[in-house]
Amino acid sequence: MRQKDLAIANALALITIFYNIAEGLVSVWFGLKDQTFSLFGFGLDSFVEVISAVGVWHMLRRQAKSHESEHDAFERTALRITGTSFYLLAAGLLLTAAVNIYQGHKPETTTWGIIIGAISIASMWLLIHYKVKAGKALASDAILADAACTRTCLQLSAVLLAASLGYALTGIGAVDSLGALAIAGLSYREGREAFGKAKGRSCGCCQGLDKNNCKSGGTGE
Repeated sequence: MRQKDLAIANALALITIFYNIAEGLVSVWFGLKDQTFSLFGFGLDSFVEVISAVGVWHMLRRQAKSHESEHDAFERTALRITGTSFYLLAAGLLLTAAVNIYQGHKPETTTWGIIIGAISIASMWLLIHYKVKAGKALASDAILADAACTRTCLQLSAVLLAASLGYALTGIGAVDSLGALAIAGLSYREGREAFGKAKGRSCGCCQGLDKNNCKSGGTGE
């Protein structure tokens, strides 16, 4: 039964990796094409999430061979790379959003931001549901923590959807840039949590779960 649950968790990790790659490519493409800065930033964030998801996948493969729950060198390195990437992304988004607000930049359209945001919200909700189910079945603190951290991805999707809808309804260009600023803030938080988990601390995104289910942390999604 444990091997079956691990296989399910492994499949969820692979789905997360390939979903984020596809989401990142589509979001960056349409973000550049439509000059939608919040969608472009969301796409870059998806690529950073891939690094983190690879760390989770590696952890599951290792757990399939043993019952060890501590991060190994590969996972700690992945977390540090993830954290650094999130910090750089946050800084870039902050600077560019400020310039866009100053220049009064407006996207051509945010239709794709609305579509991608809605699809991502549904996808992240399903991933959270099944990761929690797999984490409980395996009694894995790390998988449960990873499921909790997927809520940040859900929040990012909600920010994208809100910013895209806001611009579509008002035509105010600053709404798109404000969405990018919110994504920058969430990226900074993810970076801080990634470095914390690399040092063996549980992540702040575990709030809302039983503390006993978050003590070993997890690689964010």
